[in-house]
Amino acid sequence: MNRNVIDAHIHLDMYEDYERVQILEELEATSVESLIAVSNNLASSLRQLEFARMDSRVKPAIGYHPEQSLPSERELEGIMQLIDDKHDCLIAIGEVGLPYYLRQEEPEIDVAPYVNLLERFMHKAVDCDLPIVLHAIYEDAELVCDMLESYHITQAHFHWFKGDDAVLERVLRNGYVLSVTPDVTYEQEIQHIVKQTPLSQLMVETDGPWPFIGRFAEKMTHPSMMHHSIETIADIKGMRVEEVYRQIYETTRKFYRI
Repeated sequence: MNRNVIDAHIHLDMYEDYERVQILEELEATSVESLIAVSNNLASSLRQLEFARMDSRVKPAIGYHPEQSLPSERELEGIMQLIDDKHDCLIAIGEVGLPYYLRQEEPEIDVAPYVNLLERFMHKAVDCDLPIVLHAIYEDAELVCDMLESYHITQAHFHWFKGDDAVLERVLRNGYVLSVTPDVTYEQEIQHIVKQTPLSQLMVETDGPWPFIGRFAEKMTHPSMMHHSIETIADIKGMRVEEVYRQIYETTRKFYRI
């Protein structure tokens, strides 16, 4: 059985060096074909590009993670220039989006500058003809759909999507894709999303090194965990696991033009 998978979202630069070496050494043995390596800031973007230069299985994306303070104009200019200079090497723009969790901790934060920042990344994605990787959950996903529609963006990936049925329906209706992490094996909320999402719009990811619980408790987040995600998805869908592997792999490969 072909068990090839692609990790649709991983923060490869956030692992310890020895962990990253282990992951890369074990990719082939664990049937992980590629890693979509997203960035948090300028320094992170530079590291992802370097990893990709050393290992072609690493597919770099450049962006600025929204769950942090806004970048200085100098840093933002550096990120945008890097995208311009290296767009031929990039798989996507990302990770970008809106600061949902930050606003839970600091409700007084003004979201408008983050919206403006996201608009700049959307404009860049259109200019460079690259997919965009989004951190946009719950009510933020509704606003981001408005923005995507206004920019006529069709190649949008909502990573680790969370939201109500109405927002999910809109995301799917627009042809966007979403991905789920290993928490699909134990989170009913995520299982509910999977049940409604066609495999033609579903991918798997780790969001590593983010840790998980259940069978993954106290373990380093490794791309091999996605095999458990696939098995769970097959159970939810009532499908043969071989077919789920095939369809999710094809969805990811087609979306990221691998």
